[in-house]
This record gives sequence, C-alpha cells and structure tokens, in this order.
Amino acid sequence: MSGHGFIKERIRASVAVKEQLMKDENLLGLIGSVAEEMANTFKAGGCVLFCGNGGSAADAQHISAELSGRFYNDREPLNAEALHVNTSYMTAVANDYSYDEVYARLVKAKGRKGDMLVAISTSGNSANIVKAVETANRLGMITVGLTGESGGKMKGLCKYLVNIPSKDTPRIQESHILVGHIICELVEQKLFGKV
Repeated sequence: MSGHGFIKERIRASVAVKEQLMKDENLLGLIGSVAEEMANTFKAGGCVLFCGNGGSAADAQHISAELSGRFYNDREPLNAEALHVNTSYMTAVANDYSYDEVYARLVKAKGRKGDMLVAISTSGNSANIVKAVETANRLGMITVGLTGESGGKMKGLCKYLVNIPSKDTPRIQESHILVGHIICELVEQKLFGKV
C-alpha cells in the first residue's frame, strides 16, 4: 500500500474505532459518568492526577493542561496535574527504588480521599500504572482507567474503565485523546456553563 491509499486506510481504521465507541452505550455512559465525577471532584476542592507512559504520558499531560489551563472557556484554572513532568523526581525514584514505584509514590504524596486518578495505559498492564491505581484505591481516590480493548490488569482495579474497542496501539491512543477532549468539554460545561 502506498500514497493516498495507505493514508486513507489509516484514517478509515481510526474512524472505525471511533464508530465502534460511538455505538457502545455502556462506554458512552462511562465517559459521561467520569466527567460528572471529575466535575464533582473539582467542585469539592479536590485534584485530578494523571499518569501514563510514553504516548500515554503525552496524553496525560495534554488532558491535564486542558483542565488546568483552559479548553474552550476563559475560566478559573482547575487543579489537574500530570505526574511525570518532574524529571528529577522520576529519575531519582526509578534509580533509588524502581520504575514501578514512580507514580505510586507521587499518588501517595499528592492524592487524598475523594481526589481522582486518571491512569492511561493502552495495554492496561503497565506495572507502574497498575501500582498507582492500587495506591489510589487504598487512599479512597476515584480511579479512572483509559485502556485498550481488554483492559488488562486495570480491568478489575478501576472504578471506571474506558476500554477503547481496539488492540492497535495508535488507534487506542487516538481515541484516548478524543475521550479526554470530550471529558474536558463536559467538565467545563458542568462547572462554568457552555461557551
């Protein structure tokens, strides 16, 4: 496959996953529930922490920036943070403890009962993400997982699991950012009204 045919095929593959997502009433309901819980967390003065590895870390940072900065509305900032942005902390903990501990230790330091953790992993099996979710659960935080189709180890751990109906990592990531944007827009509407 070459040229425009290849490009169109990749676009079709991305659209197909989003169409499956759009037809899944359960997943649509979960996305709405996550937005409602997130808005309530902010209303109560809580924070929303995000974590992920690689492309999922980029998604975590992107979505948290939309919340702490702005999405559509000029509004007050919301207390949202991607946990991987302090490289000195990340490398120190990875070196002194293990990479599996980098997010769990920060969740323990920053998270409180009623706060929210959004954990992003296409496989649902990343050890450091799973440990972060386990830690958040012990603290009484609301746990949200964004994963691929199977949900992996996160399936039984998260209060809300938005498992994108695909096994293809790039297609999963494309849908994660779509879901993240939808949640940001819903949260803004709930807290600040429509644009």
